[in-house]
Amino acid sequence: MKHPTLLQTPTQTQFFSVQDVANLVSQVGIAATLTRLADYILDDYRRWQDFDKCARVASHSLDGVIELMPIADAKTYAFKYVNGHPKNTRLGLPTVMAFGVLADVATGIPMVLSELTLSTALRTAAMSVVAARALARPNSKCMALIGNGAQAEFQALAFHHLLGIEEIRLFDTDALASRKLMRNLQHTGLRLSACTSIAQAVRGADIVTTVTADKTNATILTPELMEPGMHINGVGGDCPGKTELHPDVLRGSAVFVQYEPQTRIEGDLQQMPADFAVTELWRVLRGEAPGRTSDGQITLFDSVGFALEDYSALRYLRDTAFELGLGQRLLLLPELANPKDLFSLIRPASRGQADAARRDAEPALASAA
Repeated sequence: MKHPTLLQTPTQTQFFSVQDVANLVSQVGIAATLTRLADYILDDYRRWQDFDKCARVASHSLDGVIELMPIADAKTYAFKYVNGHPKNTRLGLPTVMAFGVLADVATGIPMVLSELTLSTALRTAAMSVVAARALARPNSKCMALIGNGAQAEFQALAFHHLLGIEEIRLFDTDALASRKLMRNLQHTGLRLSACTSIAQAVRGADIVTTVTADKTNATILTPELMEPGMHINGVGGDCPGKTELHPDVLRGSAVFVQYEPQTRIEGDLQQMPADFAVTELWRVLRGEAPGRTSDGQITLFDSVGFALEDYSALRYLRDTAFELGLGQRLLLLPELANPKDLFSLIRPASRGQADAARRDAEPALASAA
């Protein structure tokens, strides 16, 4: 899509707040928003080789991680700042918070500055469905959703609206989280049931989505829980030392990843030897590699979140917000009559004005003394 011109002057940046994005979703509708996001993501993954890519840069601490996620093509550069702090909920803060920038490669001008906390949940859910369309069994109707925190509703709605999931079985170690999800989605027509164990939730499920938050090497899914034909959407294992799947679950599955160099560091794939075979999803989406090869095959999308999805989300926000007239313009950069004279921003306009300013300041200085 050829994007519209947002800026009135070259140095103005379009800003989208959390409320702007919430208003966008309200006006477009959640189903249409997820559908369009999935389309943007699919388009960008199909031109994978156009992008300059790298694994995200992470700063780890005892309490969490702060990351930068950059990516660029020949025209547009994007990055996301994002954290992951599981203890934040005790402070009344989200576990994950983010913002991002979309910039013009030719000039370096930041064209868009946007919240990406809400948008990340939306794009992660859309990405899950892009993968599941290629990897899950056709006509899948039942999904187990393990981990019912902040991203769970988005995953549920994406699979419902975009893939036709009709029943979702819920499990979380915090029963209040499952109740919260059921309350939020009671209007959707989804058949929702809270389960007392992971085994109960996954039994007979076509798709199993794991989206837990604890920063630990956990084993949410073990080999005896797997059934022929399942598709596993592993979302929660997304940084070093944080996993959800027993290694034998990976050994028993055809494993697909976003960007292999990053997933080997951060995903459940970190448990496996360097020669363990995986397929990057873009190859499937471009028709260069097979996805699911039989109804009985177990497929696994080891999802860690990749910068390309944020690039797609920022493009979507830019285009749609322009259509709806949302957002505001910020002056993040200096506007200079002479671009070589940055000092002019703080230089008094004339000696007379400087003298007047000094005289005005003298009474206040004397009083302070």
